[in-house]
This record gives sequence, C-alpha cells and structure tokens, in this order.
Amino acid sequence: MLAMVAPTPAPAFAPGSDESGFVAALRRGEEGAFERLVREYGGRLLAVSRRFLRNEEDARDALQDAFISAFRSLDRFEASSRLSTWLHRIVVNASLMKLRSRRRHPEEPIDDLLPRFLEDGHAAVPSVPWRGSVEELLEAAETRTLVRAAIDRLPESYRTVLLMRDIEELDTAETARLLDISENAVKVRLHRARQALRELLDPALRGSTS
Repeated sequence: MLAMVAPTPAPAFAPGSDESGFVAALRRGEEGAFERLVREYGGRLLAVSRRFLRNEEDARDALQDAFISAFRSLDRFEASSRLSTWLHRIVVNASLMKLRSRRRHPEEPIDDLLPRFLEDGHAAVPSVPWRGSVEELLEAAETRTLVRAAIDRLPESYRTVLLMRDIEELDTAETARLLDISENAVKVRLHRARQALRELLDPALRGSTS
C-alpha cells in the first residue's frame, strides 16, 4: 500500500509471547520499552495518520497525540487484544480529532463527482469493471499515485469514511462510533464515495483494463 498506504513489516516480536512482557514493561514505565514502542510502531502509525491528514505536520502531531493517549491508557489495554490493533485504533481516532480541529470551511458537495444517469436510468457513460478493490489498486505501482490523488479529491466527510472502511478496515459500527454518526449514514457516505472514486478513476482505468 502506498506511502500513504504502504505495507509495513510486522513487529519484531510475536503477539502473545514477547508482547505480553513488552506490555508489562510499558506499564512499569520502563524508558527502554517506550523507546521500543516508538521504534517498532512509529513508521506504520505515521502512515495511518498521513492517510487522513494530508499535511505532514498535522500527521506527526496526530501521531504524537496517539502515543500520549496510548501511554495514558495502558492500564485499559486488554491482554487478549493485539497491541498493533489497539494502537491502530488510537491513531485513527487521534487523526479524526485533528481533522475536526482543522475544519474551518464548508466542504465541497460530492454531487459533481458522482456518475450521471440518463432519463431511462442508464449511466450516461458506462463504466468498465475494476481489476480489484480500492486497496488492491493502491498496492499496484502503476495505479497507486492515480488512486491516491483521486481519493484526495473526495470531500473530507466521504474521504474519511472511505479510508476507514476500505483502507483501515474498520467495521461499520466502529466507523459510526468514531465519527459520531449513524451506521446508515456511514453506509450512504461509503456508497457515494465509492461511486465518486469510480467516476474519477474510470477514464484512466478504462484505458488500462482494455
């Protein structure tokens, strides 16, 4: 997955074995454990915050906020969970908080990006089948930059839902909870975001899938 969604290596320790001792060291406040946490997870978590925050300074601020939040809530971390999953949720939430704090102007409506339909209900310009999911398109070198740019063109509220559901792989219920909207609103925004993304990418993918 691209710089914004590039795959990152797994932790240097196996969950359930060394990880439990690592978490215990974090809870004891051992300085070396905190340094290791930042070293092991910093890169992948920064990639997550960059997906939501296109400003590098904001992305790094969100990452710092996420680490502070994680340090303060270690006592609530459940041993049955994976540390990476727990940290991922925290950085997503920190990124959303940063987005809310930066939002100053009304966003552009998504309607102009959606496909147009004729009076008989058929698409004005029929689309072609995609070669894979949004995530798979982001993994492919030849379409990565194109897809990333198209996602960035989506209005923020739709882009955020698309990232949370299709890239970060959060379920509908958790996405709704983090955004403080209904599950139905999540489904509607996701559907419209996917439609708009397909419309933006269709001219390029039409040529590459022939």
